[in-house]
Amino acid sequence: MDLKTFLAQSSDLSEEACEDFVTHWKQRRSDKGAHVCRQGQPETGEYVVLAGCLMSSICDEEGKEVCVGFYVGPCVVTPNIARTQDGVSLVSITATTDALLARIDSNLLIDQMVASQPIRDWANTILRNALNEKAQREWCLAALGGAERLDWFRRAFSGYEAIFTHTSIASYLGMTPVTLSRLRAREKATAKSKPAG
Repeated sequence: MDLKTFLAQSSDLSEEACEDFVTHWKQRRSDKGAHVCRQGQPETGEYVVLAGCLMSSICDEEGKEVCVGFYVGPCVVTPNIARTQDGVSLVSITATTDALLARIDSNLLIDQMVASQPIRDWANTILRNALNEKAQREWCLAALGGAERLDWFRRAFSGYEAIFTHTSIASYLGMTPVTLSRLRAREKATAKSKPAG
């Protein structure tokens, strides 16, 4: 999908607003395994995934990686303000497939938001949605057991089990890959034991 078509899907942006807005974005390709940004490095970009898949993660001091987000194009990556501190990335974002991205500098986006109410509305909607997704995940991790977390994930991210590694999904859900595998095996066994009808 091209950027203009993607942006035009938003009820916040008129065709006229889209025409000007797309001129400020630059497209780039990322090969599978390439980093879009790295934790601890300067980061000023805002991204739209036009095609392909990305994953965001946080790595602790011992090198343990925890998945904190999935992106399947076309979609907007979590806004810069929610994934950086003082211009430094708090996460690493990696292409899990070959991907086509559109990028705009976050300061340029802020300038566009100040100059245009439709762009401001669009950006604020994106930020609200990102914060809502983060809150839903936090609720899931705090309030649900393993099987319920997997059920929540399937409802929130339909089809992602076939797109992302089960190791990443387990990490995102705050469980080990072994636990996820057991939950999936238990479901299959339960489904086989139920009489058809």
